[in-house]
Amino acid sequence: MSKLSFVIASLVVAMSQAFVPASQVRTPAAAFVNNNSPLVMNMAEDMYWEGEYPPSKVLGPIMSKMPSGVLGVLSLFFLGACAYSVGQSSVLVQEPGAFENGTWVKWYYVLGSFGGPLAWGTHVASWIQRKNGM
Repeated sequence: MSKLSFVIASLVVAMSQAFVPASQVRTPAAAFVNNNSPLVMNMAEDMYWEGEYPPSKVLGPIMSKMPSGVLGVLSLFFLGACAYSVGQSSVLVQEPGAFENGTWVKWYYVLGSFGGPLAWGTHVASWIQRKNGM
C-alpha cells in the first residue's frame, strides 16, 4: 500500500509542476505596440473588492447568473449526497469480510463523497449572490 501511495504522490507532484503560474507567462512584445492588433490579449478583470462580500463576477460566467435560491438547493443536494454516501460506506465497512474482498468500496459512494466540498462551494456562492441581491 505504501508503494501505491508513493506513486500517487509522485504523480500529483509531477502534474503540479507541469503548469507555469500565470504571473510568469510572458506576452508577446507586439501586443504592447498596437492596441488594435489581433495579438492583444484580453486579460481577466481584477477581482479585488472592498467591503464585506465580493461582487457576483467572482463566481464565474455560469454561477454569477444563478439566483441564490438555486445555489442553496444545489448545496443541500450535494450535502445530502455526501451524507448518504458516507453513511452507506460506514454500513458496508461493518459487514464481515468487507475489507478482504473489497466490497466496501463502491464507485457511487466514492463519487457521492465529493458532495461535501461541492456543498461548501455552492453554499458560499449562494451567500455571495444573496448579499448581491440576486
